[in-house]
Amino acid sequence: HVQLVESGGGSVQAGGSLRLSCVGSVKYYNAYAMGWFRQAAGKEREGVACVDSNYKTLYADSVKGRFTAFKDNAKNTLYLQMDNLKPEDAGTYYCAAKRGWCSWSSGDFNYWGQGTQVTVS
Repeated sequence: HVQLVESGGGSVQAGGSLRLSCVGSVKYYNAYAMGWFRQAAGKEREGVACVDSNYKTLYADSVKGRFTAFKDNAKNTLYLQMDNLKPEDAGTYYCAAKRGWCSWSSGDFNYWGQGTQVTVS
């Protein structure tokens, strides 16, 4: 069983930055594709970024050039560096894990963290 714990959310002004972290309990962390998803109030959960087991990283068009996702396998930690934040980036951010390759479908991910809140004013 994989446990994921996010941290780093908070409130920032538009144009500001935040770094989210996701620590996983899985032994072979590097075998998993790790994704960041977000969900705004009243909206569906959407994929933001994903790092696969070969460190290939995918980004949603809405965050390209502003967000950077990366893994530190030695620390079993996934990060999401968010720069130039916009009000539309606000929501609850979740990290998720699945075996194999990245996917934009939340249903493909087997393990989820509890979420961390991001507010942009």
